[in-house]
Amino acid sequence: MDSKIQGVLDAYHEMIDKERGSPRMEAPGGRDGGQDTRMRAVGPRTGQLLNILAASLPSPTILELGTSFGYSGIWLAEAARASGGRLITMELHGYKSEFARDMATRAGLADVIDFRVGDAVEMIKQLNVGIDFILVDLWKDLYLPCLEAFYPKLNPGAIIVADNMLRPGDDNVTAYGEAIRRKPGISSVLLPVGSGIEISRYEP
Repeated sequence: MDSKIQGVLDAYHEMIDKERGSPRMEAPGGRDGGQDTRMRAVGPRTGQLLNILAASLPSPTILELGTSFGYSGIWLAEAARASGGRLITMELHGYKSEFARDMATRAGLADVIDFRVGDAVEMIKQLNVGIDFILVDLWKDLYLPCLEAFYPKLNPGAIIVADNMLRPGDDNVTAYGEAIRRKPGISSVLLPVGSGIEISRYEP
């Protein structure tokens, strides 16, 4: 990591530590609007793993579902730049996407990121490029609809990472894990990294 990227990651880590040290309260707005300021970031261990996996692919088209405030996007964009690829990141709320864009600019990575705002499932359907790497980290009831939307667009050798997969009693993540393992050409493993990540690979 160069110094600009590391500086931005350090700033994010300060925000993450502050959030995790505060009482857990849902901010108003959230999914439906308002100014939800919770980071909900994947954390440095998961971020580094995402970076390693994405950078292993040649000139990848990387898709991030759930920009939030841009933490995981820094790890993915650094991998994209290092390997000659590009990151497409999708977020429902414009204010979160703008914060992420500002941080990416500070890190010197904005030129390899395509920020998109709107409904993830519909935006996936509109993609006219094949996908080599995907991070699924948005509202959990969208995991399965997003899978159905992006599966036909996977390039051979594509890697899919779904976060927050070790959530006891969450039927949405359970349904996603079962569904992706049933898809033709998919091999998949659940790892106890962070809050649990399902790593899948597509080989038709």
